[in-house]
Amino acid sequence: MAIDESLPFLPVRIALLTVSDTRTHADDRSGDTLAERIAGAGHILADRAIVRDDVELIVARLHGWIDDPAIDCIITTGGTGVTGRDVTPEAFARVRDKEIEGFGELFRWLSYAKIGTSTIQSRATAAVARGTYLFALPGSTGAVKDGWDGILATQLDSRHRPCNFVELMPRLMER
Repeated sequence: MAIDESLPFLPVRIALLTVSDTRTHADDRSGDTLAERIAGAGHILADRAIVRDDVELIVARLHGWIDDPAIDCIITTGGTGVTGRDVTPEAFARVRDKEIEGFGELFRWLSYAKIGTSTIQSRATAAVARGTYLFALPGSTGAVKDGWDGILATQLDSRHRPCNFVELMPRLMER
């Protein structure tokens, strides 16, 4: 598992959604952390927004970005816990074509090494919807770092071997 430097890097156009009832652009540390990592990796931050923990608002934002040909991937932060207000996985379920089960499993495995059994409270998830990748990360800065550094940094790098999500993008709409 490595980066093959002989291959070209293909930047991914990523939209970033923070799901929170309390955060603003001024204090969205998790969103800022993701935005920095996206740019630092050479990808394009195509759009960024904050919406309340409301399934209808999340679904509407997701649909808008999924249908935007200038966006390849959506990463959300927040709303993946088990409380009544945490509805990001439910919003994903309403828009997805296919779930990527391994993402949540791998996220919790990586997180377990840092926070132990508390990781069970995370419902991090991923999916494909109409040719767009969707990744839902918890809202903590630590969780965002775990998700990006441990999974997304390599899977969104077209040079990662033996395989990566980017090389599958042209085939996501196959029937």
